[in-house]
Amino acid sequence: MPTPLPPPEPTRTVNSPARGTTAGGAVSRWLFGDVPERRGPLSLTLLSVLVYALFALVVSWQARMGLMDARDAARWSTIGLSGILGFYALIRSGLSWRLGSDPSLTFPQIVFSTWATVYGYAIDPPMRGAVIAIMVLNLVWGMFVLRDKQTLGLCAFGLSLLAATMAWKSATRPELFPPRIEMLNFAFAAIVLGATSVLSMRMGTLRMRLAQRKLELQQALATIRELAQVDELTRLSNRRHIVEALVAEQVRSQRSGQPLSVVLVDLDHFKAINDQHGHAVGDSVLREFAEAVRAGLRESDAAGRWGGEEFLLLLPDTSAAAAAVLVDRLRDALSRMSFEHVLPGLRISFSAGVTECAADEHCHVAIERADQAMYLAKEAGRGRTSLHGRDLLAN
Repeated sequence: MPTPLPPPEPTRTVNSPARGTTAGGAVSRWLFGDVPERRGPLSLTLLSVLVYALFALVVSWQARMGLMDARDAARWSTIGLSGILGFYALIRSGLSWRLGSDPSLTFPQIVFSTWATVYGYAIDPPMRGAVIAIMVLNLVWGMFVLRDKQTLGLCAFGLSLLAATMAWKSATRPELFPPRIEMLNFAFAAIVLGATSVLSMRMGTLRMRLAQRKLELQQALATIRELAQVDELTRLSNRRHIVEALVAEQVRSQRSGQPLSVVLVDLDHFKAINDQHGHAVGDSVLREFAEAVRAGLRESDAAGRWGGEEFLLLLPDTSAAAAAVLVDRLRDALSRMSFEHVLPGLRISFSAGVTECAADEHCHVAIERADQAMYLAKEAGRGRTSLHGRDLLAN
């Protein structure tokens, strides 16, 4: 029986010690390996192995009852079990991931199962009605994976192979395969396999719809998650998320012993821009400034919109003095930017307050110090950076 679930590209993981120390864990690791993505297809392939083993027992019982030649029974069982174990080995070793887009080898497994089933039809006349039912099982096994063309192709392949076998056996062994009975059997097989194929395609359509709905839900959740973290206008972190980032950086700073600086930035005369030129121009200024901040910060730094025209910068592994230098470089870069496309003659400047955030203090205490330093910069004439008094003494 084929394995119906194609997994993603596997990534190797290490089993936990608890799992490896038990007998059950050792058996599970031996059967499924250390790649979690292979467990699904391997589980279903092992189920197929069990089904083939049960078929082998039934066929052996049939041979003991004298209803089938023992050599044919042994040959059929050997072919089925060897084939499905071969597929198991390909999936277990990871080779199936290199053979195509379906690492579980669903389509090849169904082709093999169909051939093995028709072979059984040819050598087991008393049970050929039951054998036809197995062909239906082959299609059902893959209905959650196969595309419509694959389903129709497998149905046509199975019926063609069955028709050829019926014609051959009717011509060579008419006493065991009466032509009229074979015609009835083929009609039965065509109706059942055709109906199963239609149901399989309907399931495939439903599966695609569910997959699309799942994708839409994932995209909606991603959007919600982004809205919960990102300021819609500037695409920087919003206030809540930048505070969460600051708390996380405090923990890291405490472990590493490295300084963490906080900078509060306020755009100069932004209210006048809004009042004189409208909020559309003001929004464009905020977006342009956010782009300048993104370009001027290091990869380890973080920035968020604190509110209105205020922005909070987090500078890990940076002293207050070094942070002031970095902010001044950002100011120089901003002074060289052209805002002519936003408003002719527009120039943007900002005032900034800098402080170091201790690992053992509440983050809002440090933000308050940065805010005090920023207002000192504004009172001193704007367009400059000010360190909090505590940090001036420390430096």
